[in-house]
Amino acid sequence: MITLIFRAFVVILCSLCTFTYAGEADVVDVSIQPLGDNRYQISVTLSHADTGWEHYANAWEVLDEEGQLIGERILYHPHVNEQPFTRSLTVTIAPEIKKISLRGKDNVHGYGGKIIQVPVPIP
Repeated sequence: MITLIFRAFVVILCSLCTFTYAGEADVVDVSIQPLGDNRYQISVTLSHADTGWEHYANAWEVLDEEGQLIGERILYHPHVNEQPFTRSLTVTIAPEIKKISLRGKDNVHGYGGKIIQVPVPIP
C-alpha cells in the first residue's frame, strides 16, 4: 500500500516538473521594418525550452507605451527542435506611438519572461 502511494506521489511530482521546467517565453531579438501607411513588419525571436504540446511558447504580442495591445502573433505548435525561433507579424502603429514593447507567452505561465522595448522607426 505504501509503495503504491509512493509511486503515485512520484508520478504526480514528475508531471509537475514537466510543466514548470520550460520556464517562461523570452523575447531575445526584435526587428521592425516600416512598410508605409503606418504599417510595420515586426519580427520577434522567442526563446523557450518547449517540451511539446504540454508546455510551449504559443504567442507573442505588441504593446504601445500605455500597455495597450497593438497586435498578437499566435503560435499554433511547439518548436522543440527550433530554438530560438523567429516569426513575423504586420501591424498598424499610430504615428503618435514612439516606442513598442514585445512580450512572449507560453501555454503554462501565460505572458511573462524577458520583454524588449524598441523605438518605432520614422518612415
